Amino acid sequence: MPRHPITDFLNTAAGPILDVRAPAEYAQGHIPGARSLPLFTDEERARIGTTYKQVNPDKAVLLGLDFFGPKLRTLVEEAKKLAPGQEVRLHCWRGGMRSGAVLWLLELAGFHVNLLDKGYKDYRHWTLAELARPHQLRVLGGYTGSGKTAVLHALAARGEPVLDLEKLANHQGSSFGALGQPPQPTQEQFENDLAFALAKLPTDKPIWVEDESRSIGSLAIPTPFFAQMQAAPLLVLDVPREARVQYLAADYGRHDAGALASAVLRLRKRLGGLVTKEALGAIAEDNMPRMVELVLAYYDKTYGYGLAGRPATTVAATSTDAAANAALALKAVSELAASAEANGLITT
Repeated sequence: MPRHPITDFLNTAAGPILDVRAPAEYAQGHIPGARSLPLFTDEERARIGTTYKQVNPDKAVLLGLDFFGPKLRTLVEEAKKLAPGQEVRLHCWRGGMRSGAVLWLLELAGFHVNLLDKGYKDYRHWTLAELARPHQLRVLGGYTGSGKTAVLHALAARGEPVLDLEKLANHQGSSFGALGQPPQPTQEQFENDLAFALAKLPTDKPIWVEDESRSIGSLAIPTPFFAQMQAAPLLVLDVPREARVQYLAADYGRHDAGALASAVLRLRKRLGGLVTKEALGAIAEDNMPRMVELVLAYYDKTYGYGLAGRPATTVAATSTDAAANAALALKAVSELAASAEANGLITT
């Protein structure tokens, strides 16, 4: 039975990852792509923990065996569904008794089991280290409605390394950001997914990432990584306001009027009563451009304030065409590199 350190477990060990922790533990945070194969239910885990603390460890082990015994066949059958090739990567919280019990069972059933040496706890340590590790970043900014996320996708199509924070967060980063999105992950899962995505990107080129505030919906960008974003070179798409209004009107117009009204109401204190009333009226009249114009004044002011004092390169654009703006961003990067090289030659 091979025991693997976290990097080997993620990169070289074979088979699907089976997480034998309780469902609530898995829901709080898990290794991306891992499948839940709980040894105990949440209630069973709680009872074992209570027995361990209030009675003694031996009684807790016996209680665990009482729960484990009737599940032997079910666990093997479920594992065969999840891993038809009968090779798996397996872990619990610390690489202790739970994963040891399932390891014994699956090996008895003919599986080849790769065990994570120190369990999910070690993955969390790896996650936090990955988020703190220095990364080459290139930040793409722009006022709301500039189509920055679409530009990131166009850059990815051109072979550029791209990290889509809003996709990982299931949120587009404004009061309207939850429209059409699945529920946001937990903070822990967001960090897990972010570190996993970062680790898969190449290290020989800067990673493009969208300029974000500290929070994306209910989630916070981890402090060490956010600090790197703030210090990274910033390119700001300068898209005409009229084009941005049309872009957002088309986007928001796809969504339910009630959801749009709720998003506007969340901004009521910032917009003021009169503007809020006018924006709600525009939604009722299906006048999306007017609604966007009303809320855009607030977003433009907020983003402009956030740009103050940050060195940035402006990328002038005439539209929200993602492919064209990706080309403009790459051209700006090339010109910056040429200028830096020329200045270097002059100084030497």
